[in-house]
Amino acid sequence: MKKISANVLEAVGNTPLVRLNHINAGIAATVCVKLEASNPGRSVKDRIALAVVEDAERKGLLKPGGTIVEPTSGNMGVALAIVAAVKGYKCIFTIPDKMSIEKIRRLRAFGAEVVVTPTAVPPESPQSYYSVAKRLTEEIPGAYMPMQYDNLANREAHYASTGPEIWHQTDGKITHFVAGIGTAGTISGTAKFLKEKKPQCTVIGVDPEGSILAKAFKREQWSWSDSHPYKVEGIGEDFVPKNLLIQYIDDVVTVSDRDSFLMGRRLTREEGLFCGGSSGAAVAGALEYARERQLGKDKLIVVLLPDAGEIYLSKMYSDEWMRQNQFLGKSARVGDVLESKRRKLPELLSVETTSTVRDAITTMNRFGVSQLPVFDKGNLVGSLCESALFQRSMETPEVMELTVGALLDPPFPTVGADEDVYEVVKLLKSAPAVLVRDAGKYHGIVTRFDVVGHLGGQP
Repeated sequence: MKKISANVLEAVGNTPLVRLNHINAGIAATVCVKLEASNPGRSVKDRIALAVVEDAERKGLLKPGGTIVEPTSGNMGVALAIVAAVKGYKCIFTIPDKMSIEKIRRLRAFGAEVVVTPTAVPPESPQSYYSVAKRLTEEIPGAYMPMQYDNLANREAHYASTGPEIWHQTDGKITHFVAGIGTAGTISGTAKFLKEKKPQCTVIGVDPEGSILAKAFKREQWSWSDSHPYKVEGIGEDFVPKNLLIQYIDDVVTVSDRDSFLMGRRLTREEGLFCGGSSGAAVAGALEYARERQLGKDKLIVVLLPDAGEIYLSKMYSDEWMRQNQFLGKSARVGDVLESKRRKLPELLSVETTSTVRDAITTMNRFGVSQLPVFDKGNLVGSLCESALFQRSMETPEVMELTVGALLDPPFPTVGADEDVYEVVKLLKSAPAVLVRDAGKYHGIVTRFDVVGHLGGQP
C-alpha cells in the first residue's frame, strides 16, 4: 500500500463500505453504505473533478493560468477548488440561493469567487446558475466550464473508480446498487460497470419530489413546469443531463424532502454516519424499495452516500430550520403505537399454515381483529385478511375446513419498533397492516386503525 501520496489528489477514492445495523430493522437484506465523505473534499465529487480538468487539459480547453467556471451546488465546487489549488487555476462558481451558507463559505475558503443566483427560475433564464456560468465563461479570457452535467468524463470517472471499488469490496456479491440522480454521472458510470460484471445486478435511482428525472426515466411527457422547488441539495433536476444512461437503471424511487432529512438525521444518530440530505434520500429510497419488494437475506444492497453532514448544520441539523419548513414536528415511534395496542392485545396474534380457516376466523372474532400474520414453523410466510376470507367462505362454504396455507395473501411489511409512524403510514397505503420486529423477534401487528387511533390521542 502506498504510504505517502504525492498530493491530495492521490488520496481520492477507496472509500469505506459500511453495513447498516439499526435503521434497516425489519429488512432481511444486507444494506451497506459507501461513505464518499471520506474523500479529501468530503464528497463524491472529488472523483470527477480531476478527471474533467485533465480531460480539458488534454483537449487544450484549459491552459496554465486559466479560470475554472462551474455552476455547482457546492460539492463539485470544492472538488474543483482542490484541483485548482494543486494545479494553479483560478475558480468562479455560480450557486443557487437554496444552498447552505456553509457551502458558500467553504468555497470562499479555497479562494474561489462565488456568485449566488435565484433557485426558482428555469434553466434557460439569464438568471439561472447555468446561464450565469455560461456568460462568465464567454466573458473571461482563458475561462473553461467543465459542466459536469454534460461532461462525459464525469460518468467515466465513476466507471473507472466507484464501480470497481464496490465490486471488489463486495467480492462481486452485490445484488442492488442505489444512488441519487443529479448530474447522473455517479449512477450511470457505476451502473455501467456493475451491469457489465453482473447483468442481473439491479440499479435503483433516487429522485426528490419536485424533480423531473423520475418522469424522464419512465419516459413520461414532462416540461419545466412539472418541476417545483425542493430543499434537498445535490440531486434532482429540471432537465435531463447528458450523463444519464437510462438503459442501466432498473427503477427510480421518489423521496420527499421530509423523508430525506429525517433519514439523514437518523443515519447520524443511530448509525454514527454524519451525512447530508441526499444521503438520507438515497437510504430512504433503498429501504422503501427493499420493503416493497420484500428483498430476502440473500440480497446485498449498496447505497452511495454522497457527502458529509457538517455543511448542513444550519439546515437539516437545525431543529429551528426543520420546524420552520414543517419537517420536524410531533412524531411517534411504531413501538409507541404497539404499546398502546397491547393494553387490549397482550401478545402477537397469528396462525400457522396448518391451522384451519375456521380456526383463523374464530381467532379474529374472539379478539376483534381483521387480519393475521401466518407462520410456518416460526417463519413468516403470508397473511390472512378478514375481507378475503369472508368472500371466499361465502362463495365456497367448504373452504372453512381448508388449512390456512391454501389461502395465503402476501406477508405484511416488517418494520422496526423505532421506525417513525409517518414512515409506516406510507406502507399502510398499500398494505392493511405491518409487523413490528425488534431484536430478531416479532412483537405485534399495527394496522391503519391503530395508527389513526394513536395519532388522534385515543387510549
